[in-house]
Amino acid sequence: MGEYFADLHIHSCLSPCGDDDNTPANIAGMAKIKGLDIIAVCDHNTCRNLPAVKACCDAYGLLLLPGMEITTAEEVHLLGYFSDVETALRFSAEIREHLPKKKNKPQFFGHQYVMDEDENILEEEDALLIGATDLPLRAAAELVRSFDGVPVPAHINRGANGLLINQGFMPADVEFDTVEVWRLLPCDEAALRGRHVLHSSDSHYLGDIQEREHALRLEHGTVEELLCWMRSKKAAEQGF
Repeated sequence: MGEYFADLHIHSCLSPCGDDDNTPANIAGMAKIKGLDIIAVCDHNTCRNLPAVKACCDAYGLLLLPGMEITTAEEVHLLGYFSDVETALRFSAEIREHLPKKKNKPQFFGHQYVMDEDENILEEEDALLIGATDLPLRAAAELVRSFDGVPVPAHINRGANGLLINQGFMPADVEFDTVEVWRLLPCDEAALRGRHVLHSSDSHYLGDIQEREHALRLEHGTVEELLCWMRSKKAAEQGF
C-alpha cells in the first residue's frame, strides 16, 4: 500500500464563488507545486470544466477524480465522484435539468467560465449554478449512484450547507460510506462511526489548495480503486 496525497474538493472558475484565477491549468499547476498526487475539481452543479482539468492533470502527472458539488433541495452540499470525465459530463447534463430556471447574474454571484487547458474562455455558463436543485438529498444520492458514482456529504460539520448543521443528524434513510469533514471544527464522532473520512480544502482560491496533509492509502492509486474504497464499509480498526 502506498500513500497518495489528495485534495478532493476544489472549485474552478466555473463555480460562481470560485476565483477567476482558478483556471484548470492553474489548479493543476498549483496542485503539482504543493506535491499532491490526486485532485478532484467539484464545481457547483456542473462538470463542464472537467475535460480541461483532465488534460492539465495528465500533463502534470496528477490523477483526476471527476467530481461535482450538488446542492440538494434542502440546500445540503453533496459531492458526487465518478469513474471518468465522460460519465461526469452525462451526469452534469442530467443535473442541469434540475436547476432553477433562472439565469446567473455575474454582478451578484460571480462569473462562470468554461475554459480549455490553454486558459482560453470557451463560454460563460448562464445557468444559475449557485442555486439549489429540486432533488432532495436521498434522490440526489440515488442519482449519483445510478451513474455508478459515489455520493459523499460535503463538510458535514461546517456551514448551513453541511449535513449535520443543516439536518442536525445523519439521515437514517440514506446510506453514506464516506463523509467529508472540515478538520478545523469539531465533529460528532457518532456521525463518523463506520465511515471513511475525507479532509479536503473546498478551495475557491489557488492558495487554499491543500498541502501534503491528507494521505489516502491505496495499492495502485487508480480512480477505480479510490471509488471502491469510498463505497466500502470501514473496518473497525481503520482510521485517519
